[in-house]
Amino acid sequence: MRKIHVIGIGAGDPEQLTLQAVRALRSTDVFFVLDKGEVKSDLTQLRRDILDAHIPEGSYRVVEARDPERDRGAGGAAYSPAVGDWRSARADIYERLITEELGEEESGAFLVWGDPALYDSTLGILEEILERGSVSFAYDVVPGISSVSALVARHRTGLNRVARPVQITTGRRLAEGFPQGVDDVVVMLDAHQAFRAYADQDIDIYWGAYIGTPDEILVSGPIAEAAPRIERLRAEARERKGWIMDTYLLRRDPKQR
Repeated sequence: MRKIHVIGIGAGDPEQLTLQAVRALRSTDVFFVLDKGEVKSDLTQLRRDILDAHIPEGSYRVVEARDPERDRGAGGAAYSPAVGDWRSARADIYERLITEELGEEESGAFLVWGDPALYDSTLGILEEILERGSVSFAYDVVPGISSVSALVARHRTGLNRVARPVQITTGRRLAEGFPQGVDDVVVMLDAHQAFRAYADQDIDIYWGAYIGTPDEILVSGPIAEAAPRIERLRAEARERKGWIMDTYLLRRDPKQR
């Protein structure tokens, strides 16, 4: 039976791969990579750099396909259906790749940024393909160092404080209000810098972009002071590279609730 590895490759640093991930890489015959276009071509190159760093040349194949476009303008009630349509379009591509490019006795792999269990669609897409019943395969999951773990490590802080919870959410949710009963909040997928709405509160921010790569940018401090600098650096980086991946931790004084 065909076998698929879903391998967490960390936030971008080839040295952040686990030994388990390296073993999975070395047992893979075909790596499937979705090309996001010329603007994000360095994301594809980072994957190739990871393969070059850990696997002998000529021992594997790389098969690329174009990533389907997602309707990023959909909001409100239309957001979840738009994401569902995009995931199904990806499932069509993954299904074709597995069927046409992977032999019955071969192993394929998808290299997932960070950790496959945290805000990534790969596992859900593979389950959708299996439910369709047109191709069969077994798959396993190799955890990776998430951008969240890498972020707090680079800032030399922890995710939570003693006996206190931490919540991971999205920029879309943060814009609706600060989570109730939580003072340490990790925010991902924030294209609109929702943290700016809290600049008048006693909150510290630990922000990072392109974490684990040569383009890494880090900013921390009281949000009122750090927010203008983050906005400027973020705009400059996005203009320079054409894309940005960032995440941040907000740490509020409990007395502010």
